[in-house]
Formats: sequence, structure tokens, C-alpha cells
Amino acid sequence: SFKKSRQLNCFSDCSTCGANMTLARQTLELWRGTMKEVGGKFGTGVLSYFKFLKWLLMFNIFSFLVNFGFITIPQLIYHPTPDIPTGVSFKGLEILTGAGYFSHTVMYYGAYSNKTQGTGGWPEYNMQLAYFLTIAAYMVLCGAALIYSMASSFRKKYVLADSGLGGAWQLLCSWDFSVTNERAVRQRKNNLRIQLKESLSEKVQVALLPLTERLKHYGVFLGTWLLSTGMALGCGASVYFLCQYDKSEAATLLLPFVVSLINLVIPLFYSLFKKIEHYSNPRMQVYAIIVRNVILKMSILGILCYYWMKDVADTFSCWESIVGQALYRLVIVDFLFIMLGSFFGEFLSNVIGTKCIQSLGVPEFDVARNVLDLIYAQTLAWIGIYFSPLLPVIQIIKFFILFYLKKVSLTQNCQPPRRAGRAAQMQTIFIAILFFPSFVGALSMVAYTVWTLPPSDKCGPFRGLNTTFSAIQIWMDDLNRVDAFQWTVWIYQHVIRSEIFYFLVSFIILVFIYIFRQITQGRKLLIILLRQQIVNVSSSELSGPKCLVHQSCCV
Repeated sequence: SFKKSRQLNCFSDCSTCGANMTLARQTLELWRGTMKEVGGKFGTGVLSYFKFLKWLLMFNIFSFLVNFGFITIPQLIYHPTPDIPTGVSFKGLEILTGAGYFSHTVMYYGAYSNKTQGTGGWPEYNMQLAYFLTIAAYMVLCGAALIYSMASSFRKKYVLADSGLGGAWQLLCSWDFSVTNERAVRQRKNNLRIQLKESLSEKVQVALLPLTERLKHYGVFLGTWLLSTGMALGCGASVYFLCQYDKSEAATLLLPFVVSLINLVIPLFYSLFKKIEHYSNPRMQVYAIIVRNVILKMSILGILCYYWMKDVADTFSCWESIVGQALYRLVIVDFLFIMLGSFFGEFLSNVIGTKCIQSLGVPEFDVARNVLDLIYAQTLAWIGIYFSPLLPVIQIIKFFILFYLKKVSLTQNCQPPRRAGRAAQMQTIFIAILFFPSFVGALSMVAYTVWTLPPSDKCGPFRGLNTTFSAIQIWMDDLNRVDAFQWTVWIYQHVIRSEIFYFLVSFIILVFIYIFRQITQGRKLLIILLRQQIVNVSSSELSGPKCLVHQSCCV
């Protein structure tokens, strides 16, 4: 009895400790209360933007910790004072340009040493290997995290999601009876009401149209898609011609200004297409706007990457730092234009709709346009990870300010969506677009730079090498002289540099995807059979007593 009481007390203490840790974790969770407030008032569609913003903020914090810990701190330890030429001083405008004083600091590639450090009592540290392996490990981890998040979100939101019982489950089983605060109860009721409205809205809006109406809609869709694609290609060509002109010091901010202006104005023009396009499903309209903006932004970034890898690499002596400065300017000016977009797209629209032209009404929060701004900003950060290791610091500050800016603009200037749409699956689409073409495109840019382009001869950790990847070859040659590391050299020569290895890895991934799909389909079929069995058992239990009563009457 005494032992049992001690076990019960131990179990109760463990459960209490676990509950306290869970409560503490929820209390320390970043922006938890703000997320609940936004979701309860504006629905899951708008809430998905803020969740995505928080997720990207965590990505950049991880990137900063990795780069700062393995690249910047060793550089500062062995070279605490940067080699800044005499006469170079900090100027206020350089915060926007990123040139001048910043070009001689650890912000950019050119300030890092190419020597194996080990002076002054510090252990030896190969900066070439540290720079290359840190960037490579970070990109691999980002890709793995994106694939895992995309697969997990797809499994929850698409494969195992049951749209038929979602509303009943939310109504009967999702209430938290431990909530006693009046404000929290009211917020939870509003959140539940919005989710039920979203779930029912998509079912009501699906309607069959006559053939003539459908042909008319298809013609409108074709025209808008041709117009949007043509505008994206035209903007890309304009940016390329501007790059040829943007070679003087006076035109430093001209290119990022024009690129950010295009990214601000053209998506607003795309938003006008919803006036003539009539989608029965609100999410399809959001997806169409997202795809158009992806084509626009990725076309511009593709042109810029081509210009950097061809013209800049052949023109400047320390071209990696020049590319890093260009990316820095794009990030800063993009942030300024996002603030302008909040002013013109939300605040000014609210003033016009309520004071001048009241028929326009209070504006809604454009989820598609704002999400694409985040994806574009993160793409710049991934491209710049090689050219500017500390660029994630700017991204962290940018996203942190942007969260509060958008939250204030949302609550003060916007209204809840008039056509509610269940947006639980939007998060999966956002992660998928972030992976392809955003991450894949940035990875291709970095990989091409590492394996193909010759590094600068006068700056950076890889000066004097044919390619950046040559640092690994030199390291393997040094290890080949040591008998204890022959296994490492063998893995490098027969595994990492073998095409068969990557073919096998791709084949194994495809096999796992196929097995996962079959398991998922089997689970869905099992769920359907179990539900049908419950219905049959319920029917037999209801019909059983009637049969017994009938037999007794006959007797």
C-alpha cells in the first residue's frame, strides 16, 4: 500500500511537472497571444501569413547562429581589427548602400581570411573549410527542414484531413473547457465561428455553371494569364537593361529601387484581376495570384543572378563582395517598399474607402501579395548566404519589425474577409513555393558559384583557388598523406564524387515516397471501412429491439 501510494504520488508529481513545463513553454512561445487574436478576428487565411512570418524568422535566427558561430567569430578572434584603409569612415547613406565602410567589415565575403589560423595560443582553424562546410551544412539542413515541413503539412492538411467531419468535430470536440477567462472565451468563440464559416463557405460556393458561362470564364482566365506572364517577362527584360546601365556610383540605389517598385506596383495590378475573374473557391483565387507573383519575382531574380554571375564576376576584382552589397541593398530597399505597400495598400485604401469613395469600403488583407513578399525576401537571404554571411541579421530585424507593422496595419486598416475560405491548406502551399522555386533556385545559384566560377584573387577565403570546391580537394590531398584518414579519402573519391551514389540516393528517396503514399492510402481506406462498420453496428443495434418486440407480439 505504501509503495503504491508512493508510485501514485510520483506519477502525479511527474504529470504536474509536465503540465507546468507545457504551460511555461506556451507562455514563452513567441507571439502566441497575438496569433490567437488575429485568428479569432480575421480567420485562418490571414493567420497563415503571420505563422509563415514567424517560421521564417526562426529560419533566419538559426542561420545567424550557424554563420556567426563557425565563420564570423573565428575571423574576429584571429583578426579582431579589420583592415580598413586610411581615409575610409562611416557615412549615414552607407546604411542604405552597404558600400564604403561596410565593404571592409565581416559583413561581406571579401573581409574573411584564406589562411589556417592558429596564432596567439588559439588552436588552428582552417577558414576555407569552415566557410565552405558551414554554408554547405546550412543549405542541406534548410533543404531537409523544408522537405520535412512540406511532407508533414501535406499529410495533415491534404491526405488525412476529412472535410466532411471537420465542422462537426470543431463544433462538438474542439472546445477547451479549462478556459475560464471571459476575454479568452470570447476570443475562442469568435475563432470557432470564423472556422465554421470558412468550412461552410467553400461548400456553398461550389456551383455548376452553364457551358456558355464556363467558356466565358475560361476566356477571361486565359487573357489574364497571358497578360500577367507578358508583364513578368517585360519586367525581367527591363531589369536586365537597367543592370547594364547601373555601373556608376551615382546609380547605386537605382537598380534596387526599380526592382522594389516593380514588386510593389505589379502585384497591386495583379490584384485587380479578381474584379473580372470569378472563382467559385476563394483559395483558388489566392493560388492564382501567388503563382503570378512567383513568376514575376523569380523572373527578376533569375535575370539578376545571370547578371551577377556573368558581368559582375568578369568585371570586378572582388566581385563576391560586390554581389553581397547588391543583395544587401535589395533587402534594405525591399523592406522600405514593404512599409510603403502597407501605407498605400492598406492605410490609404482604408482612408479612401471610408472618407472619399465609400462604395469601396474597408480593404481586406491581401494574403497572397504579402506572403510572396516574405518568400522573395527569404530567397534574397539564401542567395546572399555565400556572399554576405551576416545578411541574416538584417533579415531578423526586418521580419521582427514587419510582424508588428503588419499586425497594427491589419487591426487598424483592414476588415475580416467577406468571402471566407478555409485556409488550413495554405500553409502547405506556402512551404512548397518556398522550397521550389525559391530554395531550389537559390541553391542552384550558390552551387554554380561554388563549383564553376573562379574566386577573386585579391580577397576572400578562397583567393588563389580555381574554384571554391578546390578547398575540399586540397584538404583531401592533405588527408591522403595520413594513414589514419584513408577511409575519409576513400569515401570522398568513391562516394561523394560518384554519380552512382546520388542516383542511389534519389532512387531510395523515390522508394520511400512510394511506400509512404501506399501506407497513407491504406490508412485512409481503413478509416473509411471502420466508419462504415460503426454505421452498420449502429443500424443493427437500432433494428434489434424492434425485431424482439415483433416476435413477442407474434407469440
